[in-house]
Amino acid sequence: MYTKEQLKDQLKAMGILPTDTVVIHTSMKAIGEVENGPDGVLDAFCEYLKDGLLIVPTHTWDDVTRDNPYYDVRTSIPNIGLIPRRAAFRAGGIRSLHPTHSVWACGAKAEEFIRGEEQSASPAPVGGCWDRMADWHAKLLLIGVTNTKNTFIHAVDERADLPDRICPKPFRVTVTDWNGNTRSYDMKHHGCSRTDDISLYYGNFEKPLVEMGVQTFGTFGDAQVRIQDAMACRELIMKIYSRATEDIFPQHVQIPENWYKD
Repeated sequence: MYTKEQLKDQLKAMGILPTDTVVIHTSMKAIGEVENGPDGVLDAFCEYLKDGLLIVPTHTWDDVTRDNPYYDVRTSIPNIGLIPRRAAFRAGGIRSLHPTHSVWACGAKAEEFIRGEEQSASPAPVGGCWDRMADWHAKLLLIGVTNTKNTFIHAVDERADLPDRICPKPFRVTVTDWNGNTRSYDMKHHGCSRTDDISLYYGNFEKPLVEMGVQTFGTFGDAQVRIQDAMACRELIMKIYSRATEDIFPQHVQIPENWYKD
């Protein structure tokens, strides 16, 4: 069983600094047994990043839908795992008001980071939290999961304005904030005419990310960790898109080297 101190030692060994902005996608099963479970994991990150910022995805895209267009920041339960479900309602941090792709942030600049998410009309718009991660040079930690769970790549897709990535038909969503105030507006889901889930093919970026030094590896608990700088990740994927001669998604393919190597 891993203790909080052991986990903090592993963060240090990965090169994470206490001042960093860190985004975590997690598999508790892959991490293994931790003292105090998911709370122990969150304790380790919050304490280690004492002068930084922790960001935990608390997505509700599977529940806040066209048929159920309601998000309440106080009660809507994340649909992406144990650690997000614990983080969403945890004291000491603040959850954003994005109806489908919210995050929980803990740190001195948490409120600044999540500001404006109640205006998001798509999952990861330019200027929103997920796009902002690059500007803040956040470190993306994929803990026990692969790039198929890397929500940040959706933000790159939206910045690149790729065709066939957003459902063209909006729906009316109602967002309830921490004080019970509501706001309704139109937003769009992710959508691709050729697949139900475009992120299943984000593993195509693994080889370019590793070969160009954008992705390195570490260990957290028992889990392998993919470590990326969000800005470097964005720049590499944007280079690939700018050189691509065709939209290779959605299929499992090897991206040609001349699309990302100079």
